Amino acid sequence: MNTAAKVIEQEKDSLTESFLQYFSIGLATTPEQKESVYKIRYRVYCDEFGYEPADRFPDKMEYDAYDNDAALHCLITHKSSGTPAGCVRLILATENDYSDILPFEKACSESLDDELIRALNLDRKTVCEISRLAVDGTFRRRAGETETRFGEVDAMDFSHHEKRTFGLIAVAGFLATMALTDLTGRTNVFAMMEPFLPRLLGRSGIIYQKVGRDIEYHGLRAPYFGRTQPTLDNMRSDLKELYEIIYKKIRQSYVEQATTAT
Repeated sequence: MNTAAKVIEQEKDSLTESFLQYFSIGLATTPEQKESVYKIRYRVYCDEFGYEPADRFPDKMEYDAYDNDAALHCLITHKSSGTPAGCVRLILATENDYSDILPFEKACSESLDDELIRALNLDRKTVCEISRLAVDGTFRRRAGETETRFGEVDAMDFSHHEKRTFGLIAVAGFLATMALTDLTGRTNVFAMMEPFLPRLLGRSGIIYQKVGRDIEYHGLRAPYFGRTQPTLDNMRSDLKELYEIIYKKIRQSYVEQATTAT
């Protein structure tokens, strides 16, 4: 098969096959996996964007008080190089205890639309927050995208077909946390998002509702809210295929972790 024919054949690959050919995704449960998560966050939040002061983290791992037993971490790894490519965490609200607030409640309390949030009539034990979604700079570099942390790259020795999947790293991380919201029963989901991310997710059929004003917090961000089942119902069919495979992988890790804990 000549080069042109190979390219045509590759373009026919499904989204799921393409992404999972190059990346693995699962819960970060071991100390080594969590270190990989914190190191990605350090490179993105401290080194690259200066969201957090680097001198606070002499071990070059960015973490905070929310990285405790109430946090679940997902890690995306580039298979052929073994390079950690992206990460995200899900923070579970303390059941019916509003003294233990979530990051978005602390960071943007004055900008929240309290009336709208009260009207949602949420049971605290069903609430969670997606946070610290980050894609390593190795997999995110393209002209005109320096203002965002989610993009494609022109780095290392990647094939054109491989590069086409890099823009899915952030979406895959979001899908992994969607799986966790279902597995944990925390299906009322908040997230602080910079303007680019709702647009990226929206193109995938993942729609979140803005529930507050833009504020300056690790860049310009606003609080958003979504529910798990409507999100899955509206998801684009090819993304749903990817979600279902990610769900199985996350579920396996989650069950293993729960079994070990007991």
